[in-house]
Amino acid sequence: MHLETTTNKHGRPFQRKTINAYVYAGVALSNWIGASQHVNALGVAVTSFTDVDVPTANAFFRWWYQTKDVPKSQDGQGGYTGGVSTTQRNLRALFAYLAEEYDHPNPYLDPKFHKYAAPQLSKPKTLSEEFIQDCLQVTGNGSSKVRDFLTVRDHAMIRVLTEGLRAEEVLNLRVQDLDLPGHTLVVVPLKGDRNSTDGRVIPLQPKTVKALTRYLRVRQEHVLANPENPNATPFLWLGTRSRRPLKYMALYRMVKKRAAEAGYDPDAVTPHSFCHTWADDLLTAGISGENVMAVRGWKSPAMLRRYGADMASQRAVNAVHALGDRY
Repeated sequence: MHLETTTNKHGRPFQRKTINAYVYAGVALSNWIGASQHVNALGVAVTSFTDVDVPTANAFFRWWYQTKDVPKSQDGQGGYTGGVSTTQRNLRALFAYLAEEYDHPNPYLDPKFHKYAAPQLSKPKTLSEEFIQDCLQVTGNGSSKVRDFLTVRDHAMIRVLTEGLRAEEVLNLRVQDLDLPGHTLVVVPLKGDRNSTDGRVIPLQPKTVKALTRYLRVRQEHVLANPENPNATPFLWLGTRSRRPLKYMALYRMVKKRAAEAGYDPDAVTPHSFCHTWADDLLTAGISGENVMAVRGWKSPAMLRRYGADMASQRAVNAVHALGDRY
């Protein structure tokens, strides 16, 4: 309730996903308090948030690191999703609230508070051209003879993923965000519910435009696309059995399913893999880093270095080979 009635550091309301992440971190700390039987520096048994002092907070984050980060790092996955650094950032709002409402000393302001850096991430895996082509093949390969809603939808979604959009950006698309005659779509910023004039214009491949056109045709028959339906929705991607706009897990499962149908290991791909592949495609084609950053909406060159990083050496070798004999 506190977060819902305040604004973030940018002066905008907190997004629901951000609030949920902060609440989840608070629940994790609460569960640890209930199970640890910890005693703080004053000799008081820790039974509530206001009993948590700096040594107690350090003990919690050390426990989180040992149980959440280390196993992930050891298996080569980097441990980012369970990172103690992320948990520390998410709990900062709780202790700021306790300091404001209960005059509880904020452990984050104490020099003895242990801060954890984000774990070093492994290099992303850029998808091969053959992989993407095979996934498009199992979803009808853009054939006009394919009329099945699910197949046409999945083909169009994979096509849009190849345009470099994040999963949340794909799922947040509305029908009105498409400008198919202009071969573009507009990605509205995910945070702040700002209008589309603040959005990024994404150029689309001709085959993506064709796939979206065919999807819109079959989408018209969906119950949630009927304007006379009081539950009609402007969201672009619609489900089948659930009869509602798609959520992340539906997109995640679709990508895994189509990869398996194409004969690949589904564990080797996620929706975000297409973002890295998109960056490598454009950089390999000679598109300047400045233009890649503009289309993607990146402000820092560090993001440009991060995406497609696993193919950076190969791109450099190919670029030098293309020069031929220099002397």
